[in-house]
This record gives sequence, C-alpha cells and structure tokens, in this order.
Amino acid sequence: MSNEQKIFVPSEPLPPGRTGVLTPFEPGVQTLPAGFQIAPEFLRLPVDVVFEKDVAVTLRDGVTVHVDVFRPVGDEPVPVIVAWSPYGKGQGTSASVKGVFAMVGLDDGIVSGLEKFEGPDPAYWCAQGYAICNPDIRGVVDSEGDSVLWDRQEGRDCSDVIEWLAEQSWCSGKVGMSGTSYLAVSQWFTAAEQPPHLAAINPWEGVSDVYRDLVMRGGMPDTGFAEQLQDGSFFGKNRKEDVLAEAERCPLMNELWENKIPAFEQITVPAYVVASYTNTLHTAGTFRAWRRIASHDKWLRIHNSQEWPDYYDEANREDLRRFFDRYLKDIHNGWESTPRVRYSVLDLGGGDRVGVSADEFPPAGVISTKYYLDGRARVLSAEAPTDGVEAVYDVDSNPNAVSFIKKFDRETVMVGYPKAHLWVEARGGEDMDLFVLMQKLDAYGTPLAQFTVPNHNARVHDLTDHGATVLRYKGPDGRLRVSVRHLDETLSTEDVPVHTFDRIEKLSGGDVVDVEIDLLPIGLAFHPGEQLRFVISSRNLLGTLMPAIGEYIGANSGRHVIHTGGEHASYLQLPIQTR
Repeated sequence: MSNEQKIFVPSEPLPPGRTGVLTPFEPGVQTLPAGFQIAPEFLRLPVDVVFEKDVAVTLRDGVTVHVDVFRPVGDEPVPVIVAWSPYGKGQGTSASVKGVFAMVGLDDGIVSGLEKFEGPDPAYWCAQGYAICNPDIRGVVDSEGDSVLWDRQEGRDCSDVIEWLAEQSWCSGKVGMSGTSYLAVSQWFTAAEQPPHLAAINPWEGVSDVYRDLVMRGGMPDTGFAEQLQDGSFFGKNRKEDVLAEAERCPLMNELWENKIPAFEQITVPAYVVASYTNTLHTAGTFRAWRRIASHDKWLRIHNSQEWPDYYDEANREDLRRFFDRYLKDIHNGWESTPRVRYSVLDLGGGDRVGVSADEFPPAGVISTKYYLDGRARVLSAEAPTDGVEAVYDVDSNPNAVSFIKKFDRETVMVGYPKAHLWVEARGGEDMDLFVLMQKLDAYGTPLAQFTVPNHNARVHDLTDHGATVLRYKGPDGRLRVSVRHLDETLSTEDVPVHTFDRIEKLSGGDVVDVEIDLLPIGLAFHPGEQLRFVISSRNLLGTLMPAIGEYIGANSGRHVIHTGGEHASYLQLPIQTR
C-alpha cells in the first residue's frame, strides 16, 4: 500500500561536480599497491589493496545494483563494512565532497578519496584487516530501479547485499555497517530486517523518522533540506521518489510516512551509536533510535563537535575499530567494559567536558525540574506565579517573540531532555507555528554560541549569523504547529513528548490550549552569574540547518498569547544534574 502512495519523477544524470576519478563504469579487478594515490591531495594507501569495481549484485526483486569492494591482499577471509547511501560510490574525489571538507575546515589529505562521502576510508580499514563495500544503491548512477529516500525498501535491498557479501570467498561471513548522516539512517532500516550475517552497526548521527525529522518537523512543512537531498543526491537513469510532492499530498502521518520509520523493536544487533546535541537535523533522530532499539549490546557516545570531523578523528576511528574487532573479528579485547554511555557537557566558553561515563542517558542523578514562566517579570521561577499574566506579541511586528530569563547563582549542569509545556492562544488566527529556543547568556547578558567545525573564518561567520545551524551551536531548539498538538500516549514520556501528527485541531476565538514541545537533548553547564534565556517566537529563530537551502517561514497571523501563572502556568522543564 505504501508503495502505491509514493510519487516518482525522472532522475537526472550525475553532474560534473558530483563525479570523481572512479565514477566511470569500468567493471574489473586490480591491485592498488601500497603508496597508491588517487589524486595528489589525498592520502596514500599504506598497504596493497584489491579493488573490485562495479560488481553486479542482484536483489530479491531482480534489480541489479553495482558495488565497489576494497579488500586486503591475501587469502585469509576478512569481515566487510558496508557504506549504504545514494551518494555515488566514486564521488570521494569529486568537487562536491572536497567543497564540503573545505567548508568545515578538513584537509583532503586525511582520507584516501576512495571512501564514500561520509563513509569509512578503505586506506585505514584495509590496513586493519577489513574490506569496505561501497554500493551504488537502487536507482543511483548505473544501478537499476527507481530510488527511494530513507525507506524500508532500502533495508531490504541492503540486507540482500549483505547476504551476497557474506557468500564471497574472501569474506569471513561477518558484515558490519558504518557512516554518518544518510549512511547512519540506512543502518536503522537494514538492522530492522535482521539479515543473518549483519554482526554490528555504527550509526554516526542520522534521522530515524522522515516525517518528524526531515519534512515535517513539529508538523511544519519545512522541506528545504529535503529538496536539497532529493535534487542533489539521487542521480541515475530511471526515476526517484519525490518526497516534496508526497509531503504536499500527505501532510499528516499515514502509512507512507510510517514506512519511513524503522522497526526499532526489531533492531537487536550490537550497536555503537554516535550522537551530538548540536545537529538540528540529526540529533532528535539519533537519540530517538538509541532509546528505542532493542539491542542489548548498545553503546552511545555524545561528542561536542560536528559529525564529519568527529568521524575522521584518529582517536575516534581507533575506538570504532575496537568495537568492530570485538563483533566482526570475535577478538575479546575488553570492549564490553566500555561505558554504555559517554556524554559531553558543553560550556560555550572553551571548557567542554567530553567522554563523561554513565550507564544510561540521562545519567543517574538528573532530576526533571520545572521553571515557570512569569509573564510580568519575564523570568523563569521555581514557583508558579499566583496570578495569570499574558505575554503577547504580534506575529508581524518586531519583536515577534517573548522571552524569559533565569540567572544561576551556583554551578548548574543540565544533561538530558528539555521540554516546554505552554498554554497558548491565537488572536486573529486559527493556528500557530511556534518556535522555541534556549540560549546560554554570559554574566553580562550576551548570548553565547560555539562553532562545531574547525573552520572559523569570515565566510563561516557570515553563513552562521542566521542559518547553517549544524556549523554553529546556539542552544537547543524546538517547534510545533499548534493544530497538530495531539500527543501519542503510547510513545510520550514525562520528559519527551511525541505527537501523533495524524489529526488537525484548529483553534477558535478565545481557545486557550496547552501544548508540549520537545527541545533537542542538552548537555550544558552554567557557571554562577550566567543566565538562561528561553525564547518563544512566530519566526524561525535559528534559520536553515545548512547553507544555500530555502528557509521555512511560519504560517502565522494576528497575535500570539502565551499564558503564564494562575490556572495556565506555563513552564520550561529542564534536566538538572544533582550529582
């Protein structure tokens, strides 16, 4: 049924900016000698590598896809790591990938150019006794079929490739998956299919619900990045799925979107999950999947930067190797003693703490604490104001926002899931698009922010003044269209509200309704004298998550009323660490 709801449009050929040295279709096998360099700016191979190019693999429905395999020279069977995404398997040397590295401040020379964008580098992994498989997935480049975007179909396809790999004479029968962003998302779908030879996964930041994370966050049709992903990644000879048209035709949760949520309860394979607080696309989905997957053997590491520098960091790569050595090579190296959770506490002033050990997230000793909005004094207080006071803004005025401040007189650390519980009213409209943001202010009231990438040059400042949120962190945000405020009682918890998004409940004049808005998870320290500012607005407070994509403008009219105190005691709930 869900396939019948899909909308497809013609694909386009791979453009020059997306082509790399290995893009041309040239089936064959060769040995790349130690010292081989694909282009002058890239890393040389440290060992001899067998390169099998454009190998045909037939999927269960008869569609043929093509994969590149890099493996160590020798007769001993080795495990293989799969990098599953629509990004062409030959794009590692493309202008597009090099442009991304330049934008975030990474040197091309830290990788060999043989890797898939956002995927494991054969130069490192082959030297460690692993093979790497880079597929061109269904409908991409020279592979047959129509491509789909983050779908259970991908899980079935990847399962077929995994089982094919396990049968190859050079393979030990153990298969893993690794990679960031799209390469992380595909792991949720694949692991849920439970292919027999998938032995471990390593999702390194990625959405886990296309509706809630990508096209309709908070119930708003914010499709700028979906458009960039759809139009800038799925190049091939046949058709590609049009999620933009699907979002327009199906604005509420239905079978189409449910098919784009992995079956978390069926993910039981060992998992090393990597997350951050700072990625406005990936953070919610990564934490959601971490909470809901059924794997007994699962680890979470929350870093303090951006996924690409974190993924290619030498120490982090060695850490991942220990995980794969344990589950893909059966080496008893003590990995199981690794803390189940290693989290960061951001400072936004140079004092970040990373690698803090815990048994769970939020860690023990965190208490969800309510800070009530006071519309008269515009502060956050421990006690609800006795009298009801309205905080009002006109959506077409400046400012079209209201904020509330809390000053800390002692060291305060927040680790976990913040949420807002607000009583709201629309005057002159029947709906409200609400955006909320938590800012850290210094003792003088100046908002603090932190770059997540090594590049801090003038152009990155320009990009991140408003927008490019994945490059610069300004605090956890949230959003909700009030007409889709209905909560899923099965999935919601006291700390993390989950909306069904399956019905519309418009507001009538005088209606005062309560809404719960989840903000992105947080790990943030406040020193004595520093302040927290909580902002509620009708505008997109942070802008787009990446450069050069369209910004969503809230669908608002009239005046927004935030009720505080009395019988409508709105509050911000924060995860305060007590020990």
